[in-house]
Amino acid sequence: MTEPVKGPASYFPSIEKKYGHPIAHWQDLIRTSPLTQHMQLVTWLKSEHGLGHGHANALVAHTLAEGR
Repeated sequence: MTEPVKGPASYFPSIEKKYGHPIAHWQDLIRTSPLTQHMQLVTWLKSEHGLGHGHANALVAHTLAEGR
């Protein structure tokens, strides 16, 4: 039996469904952004790309934890 996905990655299926892009697309945007601070990136994803706060936060947290 597989363990359920926990943490920020648990949002990934709904992010892909709602915004129509794979997670790799969002991670590439985050990694190539000149912004470096967590909340700057969250605000940018919300204002420039229309993501909700929870989705933007999950993407940024997961991507930064992996290393840019």
